[in-house]
Amino acid sequence: MLKNEQLIIKYLCQLRSEVRELKVTSKEVLTIKDAMIYTGYTKSYLYRLVSDGIIPYCKPNGKTVFFERKSLEKWLVSKKFSSLSENKEKARKYLKKY
Repeated sequence: MLKNEQLIIKYLCQLRSEVRELKVTSKEVLTIKDAMIYTGYTKSYLYRLVSDGIIPYCKPNGKTVFFERKSLEKWLVSKKFSSLSENKEKARKYLKKY
């Protein structure tokens, strides 16, 4: 295969991946495959999170797992840690009071 053809194939694969990601972000309810794309987690890890009751999910028919995108997004950013500069600023303000 020619180098140009390889570059074109690589570019098309990248575009296909980006289109798939855009489709996922426009959906309100995600399947396990969608959730894998959205979070970057593996299927087995997502199922472990579901099994342990760590991640919010829906199981309307008792078998298939679905995720609300907004709930999943909220869960993903639920344990935010402050950056070093934010902590330094908080410490500076605190010490300034006393």
